[in-house]
Amino acid sequence: MPYSQVKVYSDGSHYIGIPYEPNPRAKNRRPRYEEVIEVKEPVADAEVNADDEPSVAVETEQTAQNLDDVHEKSSPPAVRQMTRKELFDELYQLTFGMKKREQKSYIVKEMLPYFKDGSSCRAFVEQNFERKHRNMICRRTRLWRKINHQRFNYFVTFTYADDKMTEEEFAKKLLNTLYHFSSRKGWLYIGAWERGGETNRLHFHGLFYIPEGTLSGEMEILRDFDTRKRRMQTVQQNTFFAKKFGRNAFRPINHVSEMPQAVQYLVKYIEKSGGKLIYSRGLYQYFVTDIMDEDIVCPYGLEDRKILLFDSFGCWIEGEYIGQVSPEVIAQLPKVT
Repeated sequence: MPYSQVKVYSDGSHYIGIPYEPNPRAKNRRPRYEEVIEVKEPVADAEVNADDEPSVAVETEQTAQNLDDVHEKSSPPAVRQMTRKELFDELYQLTFGMKKREQKSYIVKEMLPYFKDGSSCRAFVEQNFERKHRNMICRRTRLWRKINHQRFNYFVTFTYADDKMTEEEFAKKLLNTLYHFSSRKGWLYIGAWERGGETNRLHFHGLFYIPEGTLSGEMEILRDFDTRKRRMQTVQQNTFFAKKFGRNAFRPINHVSEMPQAVQYLVKYIEKSGGKLIYSRGLYQYFVTDIMDEDIVCPYGLEDRKILLFDSFGCWIEGEYIGQVSPEVIAQLPKVT
């Protein structure tokens, strides 16, 4: 029988559909509330030890006054209200880059005061490490599905220049400019923030689709010395972004042969920093269409919940035939991000 409202994505070689299945529990799902705990911040000022107390015999009016001043400065630790999950995420980000065993030990030690015993604390930390791992897999999957629907033509790097503006201004103004180029000129991009290993300088790396004739300024070729690779390099820089933000590099890429390497760059950045990818509007994971029986090759995936489609399957919307799958036809179909 025909399938309606099938979410279709590309794995790079084939189209795969996910038939619509209503979730009877979705309407009755109750919000999940987490217990709020009070987290004490470490005291910034040094605490007064017993040895610091002056003896009664030698105490003078001046020493008593000094002691009162010290006690006034030694204020109690600040207290924040947050959930255990929020505390875990904060500690996870703080310890990112540690070896996994060391990272877990540190987080367990810091979170132990907020649990009744060590076993429940360790179980909570293990569950949240699994959550982080699942989230990373989902991010990779979402990244590839969005990329396989597009034809990116540049890998671009923007580097912060401290003689033009502050880091905060650089990040805000760059994303604002890219947003306007996306909405007005049809640019598409997927990017991530990263800091240089030696200089700690802020960079934005991204895959871009830039339609022909929509790039402001001119392209110029620069030759300079790459301190990381310790050799001369040639980069293609755009004058508009160079004047506005500083150093940049636009490297044309071949979608088929160079895309996997470019995606690995982005995955490396988000895994190294624990951050999230930045997507422009217009990037989608699925397009939605009705599927006829004759367009299905076979069931696919875990428990046959998906369907493998022929490369030339037809697209339908509410009984109306739109056409054989193609970029032009997909553009007319509903999308799911």
